[in-house]
Amino acid sequence: MEVINALGRRKASVSRVYLSQGSGKITVNGKDYKEYFTQQHIQLALVDPLKVIEAETLYDLKVNVYGGGFKGQAEATRLAISRALVKINEEFRSPLKAKKYMTRDAREVERKKYGKPKARKSFQFSKR
Repeated sequence: MEVINALGRRKASVSRVYLSQGSGKITVNGKDYKEYFTQQHIQLALVDPLKVIEAETLYDLKVNVYGGGFKGQAEATRLAISRALVKINEEFRSPLKAKKYMTRDAREVERKKYGKPKARKSFQFSKR
């Protein structure tokens, strides 16, 4: 099997996943994923697409991720893993779609407007 790559985005994070046949090793930016993402719930979110299709020990993943925070990076990586798995086998689409792993979360930070301290917050109004 050749190397399959996929792209995932979330907030300001971009994740590239290179999936190949292997033993279940996941490296993120040259480190083991448990070393890169130290929080337990973030690690579970990362491997959940593999658990859904019961393929935790079938594929090796090499991930390059940048931008944003760890939560956005993990969710971008989750989308990229799901897309790569669907490229391998189209039958994986329905269980991953049922868990909402195939949808790109398009919510971004709203830009700051001039004359305001933040995007929508206003300064205190004074009648007199």
